[in-house]
Amino acid sequence: MRVARLRFRDVNVCNHLPPHRNFNMPATLVLGTRNLKKRKEIEEILGDLGIVLHDLSMYPQAGEVVEDGDTFEANARKKASETAKAIGQWVLGEDSGLVVPALGGRPGVYSARYAGTQGDDAANNRKLVAELTALPEEKRDAYYVCTAALADATGRVHAIVDGRCGGRMILEPRGAGGFGYDPYFLVPEYHQTFGELSARVKHALSHRGRALLHLRPILRQILP
Repeated sequence: MRVARLRFRDVNVCNHLPPHRNFNMPATLVLGTRNLKKRKEIEEILGDLGIVLHDLSMYPQAGEVVEDGDTFEANARKKASETAKAIGQWVLGEDSGLVVPALGGRPGVYSARYAGTQGDDAANNRKLVAELTALPEEKRDAYYVCTAALADATGRVHAIVDGRCGGRMILEPRGAGGFGYDPYFLVPEYHQTFGELSARVKHALSHRGRALLHLRPILRQILP
């Protein structure tokens, strides 16, 4: 059996922050999400920076952003910019998802609502597994993508970071950790899924961990 190689790609797409400039950002960053599991992961990854991280549950004035972009970057930019203008705070907008090349890139930007309802992990996984069943094992390679955009209180996007992690999809869930497609996403070199790996290992390997690694020096630069 051919084993897929673990692949990473990290791209710092843009960074408009000039060296040594301080934007007097308060040590609070709002995450453009109401997903508590996603907030927990980001807190674990960035928590040592001393930043207070809020999610949108504290900001009822922030409306739902329509994620109608056809790329992860477009959605991340929109979430960051629109939310920042609505609440007058620095916002980290993020869009992430799973890409299966043999399925034409699906579920892609529709990952969180693949079966029709936003955030229904069980239904999304059932639909994806049904599609994967028709594929031979060697065609089930996949990769996670995370793109995050950082916007100031006026909605201007100052930085975009991107991270990827490659693996292979399996048909039976393994592990209770993570969320989304994690129990089905196998990292061949570790012989475990994202649902089985410890949080520390997952964050070192994952698309979100790799993307936010690029964001760390930018956040340090703009902290007061």
